[in-house]
Parts: sequence; C-alpha cells; structure tokens
Amino acid sequence: MLSEETVVLDQSVSNSSPDSRSPQLDLSQIRNRFPILSREIHGHPLAFLDNASTTQKPDSVIQAMVDFFQQSNSNVSRGVYTLAEEATENYEEARKTVAKLLNAVSEDEVIFTSGTTAAVNLVAQSWASQQLKAGDRILVTEMEHHSNLVPWQQLCKQLGIELDYWTIDREGCLDLEELNQLLSENTKLVAMTAISNVLGSINPVGEVVKRAHSIGAAVFVDAAQAVARMPIDVQKWDCDFLAFSGHKLYGPTGIGVLWVKQEQMQKMSPWQTGGGMISKVDRQESHWASGPAKFEAGTPPVAQAAGLTAAIDFILETGFDSITRHETELTQICLDKLQSETDVEIYGPTSMESRAGVVAFNLRGVHPHDVAQVLNESGIAVRAGHHCTQVLHSKLGLQASVRLSVGVYNTEEEILRLVTSLQHVRDLLK
Repeated sequence: MLSEETVVLDQSVSNSSPDSRSPQLDLSQIRNRFPILSREIHGHPLAFLDNASTTQKPDSVIQAMVDFFQQSNSNVSRGVYTLAEEATENYEEARKTVAKLLNAVSEDEVIFTSGTTAAVNLVAQSWASQQLKAGDRILVTEMEHHSNLVPWQQLCKQLGIELDYWTIDREGCLDLEELNQLLSENTKLVAMTAISNVLGSINPVGEVVKRAHSIGAAVFVDAAQAVARMPIDVQKWDCDFLAFSGHKLYGPTGIGVLWVKQEQMQKMSPWQTGGGMISKVDRQESHWASGPAKFEAGTPPVAQAAGLTAAIDFILETGFDSITRHETELTQICLDKLQSETDVEIYGPTSMESRAGVVAFNLRGVHPHDVAQVLNESGIAVRAGHHCTQVLHSKLGLQASVRLSVGVYNTEEEILRLVTSLQHVRDLLK
C-alpha cells in the first residue's frame, strides 16, 4: 500500500479528492464540442466509456487537422516556400506545447513518435541496448501494458539481461518496501506505468524515481493513462524518460511523445535512419542531426501534430482541477453502484486516493465479451478482454475482464445506465 510519505511526495500529481473549490465542468458545453457524442447506437445515445483505450476528439482538434490540410499542407523543414514554413512552424509549435504540458526544461527534450509503443521501443533500442549489458537487470511492475513489457523482454533476450517483476498487493497497489528489496547495484532501469490501464492504480512515481536514482538506475514512465487525467511535471518527478500517445489525450492517432532528459538523450543513438535526421551524408558515412530531429527519421506526423496542439490546448483550457474532480466523482459513483451488486467483482484500489478513472470488473457467470456485447445493444461502449495486460490478469487469476473508463465528457447518467443495463445482461445470459 502507499505510505503517507509517498502520498505527500506525489501530491502534485495525485488524483486524490480535489479541492472543493475546484470549478465544476460545464458538461453540456463540453459535450457539444465532441461531434461523435450526438450519435446513437442501436437507438440509444452513445455512452462512450472506453477512454482508457482511446478518447474522442473535440471540434478544435478535428478543425486543426482540417485547417492544416486545407491551408498549410506541406512537409516540414528545408522548404523555403510559404506552405513549408507554415508547416514547420506549426510542427515546432506542437513541440513547445508538449514541453509546456510536461513542464520540460526545453522543447529539445521532446521527440515525436507514432505513439507510446514506438516510444518504448525507441528507448529500448537507442538507449538501453547501448547502456545495458549481460548481467544487468530491468525492473517492471506486474501491471504493465504489453507496450511497456514486451520490448524489455526482447531486449533481455538479446543482451542476456534479467527481467524482474515488482508485485502488486491484493488491492492492486505497489509496496515500496518490496521495491527496496528488488533494487540492487545491477538494476539499471525501472520501467513503470504512472496509472494502470486496468486497475486504475496511481503509482508513486516521484518516490520510485528517488529510490531508483539512489542506486544509479534510470526510470522510464508510461504516462499513456495519466496524461489526460492529471498534471505531469517531469522536473518534479525527475524521471529519465516519459511517453504518451496523442489519441489518449483527446488528440489524433498516429502521434505520440517521448520526453527524454537531456543528459540521457546525449547517450542515445538513432534507431531508425533515413531522411530528416541527418546533418551530412557522405558516400560511406553519415552524420546525425542534433536534438530530437536525430530520432525523427522520415516524414513526421505533421497534421497530427496540429491536432495534438489543439488537444493540449483543450486540456489546459478545461483545467486539470476540473477534469480530476469530474472523473473522481464519476468513478466513485461507479464503484459505489457496482459494489452494491452482489454478483459483480471489482478489481483495483478501493480508495479514490489511489485510483484514477478506470474500473475493471466481472459479472459472475457471464463472459466479459458477452457483457460488453449486450451493453453495446444499449449504446454503451466498454472494453472486454485482457487489455494488453496478460501478466496482470494471470496474477488476478483471470482470463479477461470488463473495463469502463471515464473521460471529461462522461456523465453520471451514463454510469447509472451501465449499472442498470447489467440487469439486461443477467436476464439474457444468466
């Protein structure tokens, strides 16, 4: 369980109960900005409760990408004509916007990728493959998404590195005392999620970084689930690497971010090579560009960058205080209602101080996929399966689970509709 010390240390990025003075969201206004929410599914209003998988897009994000294609479509860099200059300016503006979101020291710490998965693989191949050797150890948690697990497994096989697991307790939390036992002089990297995409567990990143750094280990943070739910300050966390995907931040697919501490970026070699990431090419040898361009080979996601800028602007304008308050209230309502259902089994922390807006559960006697399919008949979109966390599900003794995850536009009525619709599931399948 999280210690009192840890909660205090990570208070700046905790999803504990927001201050009662935090502004309430104008849900009607928010929902009007998401065109897809006006759609009906099987004659019912769409209740999109799969935000841990992807988020819907506000009008400003859609329009930013349309505007780019209609007004400024061009490749970036080197072009001296107006469209190319505009595209380059927009692309680099997105880098500055990301740096602001993360409170990075400089936009030169921001590398654009295709998503979190690409970011993890980039660190594995550009940094870890150069810095680690046989006999070294990588520590991951049992709740990691496959994106933050499989690349490390493959690297361990390639280099003869050992992969260690940090276990979770019965509530799905990490025990910091066990961390002290797991860390050793051979531990060179700790790879962890900030928020579990199944349990909703909020992990004590700041304290983990502090302890890892004390024995010389670097820390990679998967912030895919955290970036739209809480403020992130990479300077306070002091992690070495952090990644997220734009599509989980109300932005477009096809773009992600790898933030790298400057001192670590200097140790990284390019993983993918080609156009755009070089300074000079001779017949037998090439020389690399400096900064993030060194890791952005090929045509970058220029239109997606415009959409990502608009998504971050939407988040910052809405305010994390309001977002956190809203998601906390919805999640608490969901937990209270589901806990009152005697045939529902819920996974993850029971306290909202340790939990974000993700709730995984099972309806006893009914396969998760059947639950999700019947809920869809009522217009309710939830995820069913192992959610790319088979190690975690194995630890829980499960093959699969149903997962609902809230976002900024979800309502209490949608949560109540889901709980009520479970009776329809029972009537059909039990």
